[in-house]
Amino acid sequence: MQLPEAIELIVVTPQRQLLREKVASVQLPGASGELGILPGHAPLITELGNGELGYKASGGGEPVVLAVLSGFAEVLPDRVTVLAETAERPEEIDVARAKEALARAEARLKSTDPDVDWDRATVALQRALVRIKVGELRRHVHSHSSQ
Repeated sequence: MQLPEAIELIVVTPQRQLLREKVASVQLPGASGELGILPGHAPLITELGNGELGYKASGGGEPVVLAVLSGFAEVLPDRVTVLAETAERPEEIDVARAKEALARAEARLKSTDPDVDWDRATVALQRALVRIKVGELRRHVHSHSSQ
């Protein structure tokens, strides 16, 4: 059996289809660690964590990174379908707003208020950190490409 040369990567959220592209490889933020996918990967379904989804276009070029916040991924030998609660490209992320969300989450976690929802504050903290990291990648890449 011949292995496929590329993988079709599909990323969807409840609001939209963010991406449908042929890629050479995919890195997923699995719930229990990073997962690397190449063409011909064994079929599986996995829960996603909050993190960076990275991929390389099948024609080469720089890796692309998206912020992905929870969901599931179905992996087939020639296709990866990501069903994410939220997925954003770096240029779509308002880093200042994400930093404000981070500050609010940190304040909640430091609070002595017994009514603080610790799980919700922890998730908000993780999401803000992912969004800041991916959003700042855009600045880093643009500052190097303009030099």
